[in-house]
Amino acid sequence: MGVPPPPTETRAEAPSRHAELGEFLRLHREATTPASVGLEVVGRRRTPGLRREEVSQLAGVGLSWYTWLEQGRDVTPSAGVLDALARVLDLRVAERAHLFHLSGVAVPTADGAYPTEAPVHLAAIVEGLEPYPAYLLGPRMDVLAWNAAATRLLGTPTAAPDGTTNLLWWMFTADGADDRGPQWHATARSNVARFRAQHARRYDDPRFRELLDALLDVSPAFRELWPRHEVLADQVGTKVIERDDLGRLEIYHLQSVPTSDPDLRLTQFVPADDATRATFARLSAEAASAQAPAGR
Repeated sequence: MGVPPPPTETRAEAPSRHAELGEFLRLHREATTPASVGLEVVGRRRTPGLRREEVSQLAGVGLSWYTWLEQGRDVTPSAGVLDALARVLDLRVAERAHLFHLSGVAVPTADGAYPTEAPVHLAAIVEGLEPYPAYLLGPRMDVLAWNAAATRLLGTPTAAPDGTTNLLWWMFTADGADDRGPQWHATARSNVARFRAQHARRYDDPRFRELLDALLDVSPAFRELWPRHEVLADQVGTKVIERDDLGRLEIYHLQSVPTSDPDLRLTQFVPADDATRATFARLSAEAASAQAPAGR
């Protein structure tokens, strides 16, 4: 007798916007402690965080109606209810916006009308920020501009399956991506959170869905981060990059939104200490020397 073929795996149907909203509310409810909202805990609690009835009472909505929200039923809350839930669950600015987007309340038209190429003036700015690394991303985290200093520091981003150079695809599919250190994982987590916030605004955009499906297929690290429902808007901070060839680099990094093109994100890096500043200057000088014509 022949060996029967292995069972064919089928892809689970993508969750609806309402199901995503329910998961988002449940995760934040379970992460909110009674003490943080002024509730006294009496006796032993089996439920992590707040109970549904506590959220409904604090937000001033019916228990059955709030339960329907968490169950992913087809109900649309008002802006006032969403604000009350955001207050009870102590949502940050990006998380509150994400709640509204998933609820379908005051969401920008998800028609895919966002730039897919760098505007000339922003591409010039990215280049002009040399010798410091800079790059410009679209809402799907497609790389629209990437200067030479970013290549020297970070490398060269690769293209997603649709042929578009994409930061997330590069991060999660590069050789050894899943085995990198804490700094990489922190950066990856932040980038996934920013992608999720943009995805909620354009939930039905097929280009977002295509990239999301591809990442879930190929990257265990991405599959581990995506179900966390973390969202993030802009970011500024300090990061440390350890390079065998360059040593320890301490860098300030900033993500900003160009007012001329609010769908885009401009990321800039500058040295945070003298040693890093000297390293950037040396790399720039070496690059300029390599490009200079040979002497007679």
